[in-house]
Amino acid sequence: MIRAQPSHRADFALLQALETRWSDNDIYGHMNNAAHYLLFDTAINRWLIERALLDPVSGAMIGLVVETGCRYHTEVRFPDRVTAGLAVERLGTTSVAYRIGLFRNDEDAAFADGRFVHVYVDRASRRPVPLPPIWRQTLEEITR
Repeated sequence: MIRAQPSHRADFALLQALETRWSDNDIYGHMNNAAHYLLFDTAINRWLIERALLDPVSGAMIGLVVETGCRYHTEVRFPDRVTAGLAVERLGTTSVAYRIGLFRNDEDAAFADGRFVHVYVDRASRRPVPLPPIWRQTLEEITR
């Protein structure tokens, strides 16, 4: 098996600071694997909210996670600083595949690389809905 190489900061259209928490560490002294997924979810949703696309409380459209993945390259622990790199890998009619890199402190190589796929649905019916033009335009800004 050939191990995939970590991504680098330059591979991402958007970088944002995130925080590790004391509770992220597990009994082995490093960040628990589940915490990586929380960072992925936070990076994506924070950006969508900041860009006024997602209203998680009362918006008509929400994103449901239908696929995730993570490659772990090295350990990280509290109180390390984390930078999340975010890019759109694929933009579909009702779905978006996001690529995320997590970087420790000032390191250029990711300690973890992730993939999240959201299908956007009507909040009430949970049926897929096409992405509105403003969503498409904004998501294309970070497509790589």
